[in-house]
Amino acid sequence: MSAWYPLVRNVNAFSTRFGVSARPSRPGSSPSAASSFVISSCIVLFYLSTAAAQSPDALYADRAHLASARQAAAAWSASLSNGPANFEIAWKLARAEYWLGGHAPEVERRHFLDDGIASGRAAIALAADRPEGHFWFAANMGALAESFGVRAGLKYRGMIKDELQTVLRIDPGFQHGSADRALGRWYAKVPRLFGGDRALAEQHLRASLTFQPDSTASHFFLAELLLDEGRKPEARTELQTVIDAPFDPDFTPEDQDFKSKARALLQQP
Repeated sequence: MSAWYPLVRNVNAFSTRFGVSARPSRPGSSPSAASSFVISSCIVLFYLSTAAAQSPDALYADRAHLASARQAAAAWSASLSNGPANFEIAWKLARAEYWLGGHAPEVERRHFLDDGIASGRAAIALAADRPEGHFWFAANMGALAESFGVRAGLKYRGMIKDELQTVLRIDPGFQHGSADRALGRWYAKVPRLFGGDRALAEQHLRASLTFQPDSTASHFFLAELLLDEGRKPEARTELQTVIDAPFDPDFTPEDQDFKSKARALLQQP
């Protein structure tokens, strides 16, 4: 969003430069108070209409600024509350709530992820044959499971896996292999007793790279897995790949996050 700037920085300088005194000595040498009010009102309305014209999609694209992500989520939430059920709005709201669940202040994160789960479920109810609802339903559950303890992990682990496998059945290439990427993360993080498997984790992460070889997320998750397995040289190569990867125009904020994390891990001995 662009900052608002006054049209004239120095009113006195503007007036005298064009031969009109800041304090005119004769009637009619400056606009009337009513005219000034009308001009000011038009300027204000122009800026307000410009701000209002920003769509939720445009606001979400600016999600690196948390206020924009909040506004996008609020707009989509209001549309669902006040209008008919809409699949596109439901899954986009789930996606925005996932982002907020990872970037809002800590005290707000669980609330956003819980709402994201509900929005993802609503999207599935509207179009079960589309991948978006299943994926963002799983993503919000996954973030909650990873961030809020063993109980949340045990509660959601089965549903997360099922939803991601559903995405793979519907569209393996959805969002540059996101289902394989998330399943790789699932197999890497879930304890072996409950289905975790590092070999399958690596298999899914490498499968996701066939859809997007420069994915910062896939390379970073693969680096974490390799570090856990003691394969440090390979892990460092993956981390450097994250740093060197070009930005994806649709996922620049996420790329920035992973690049920052990769630099931090590379600095560790």
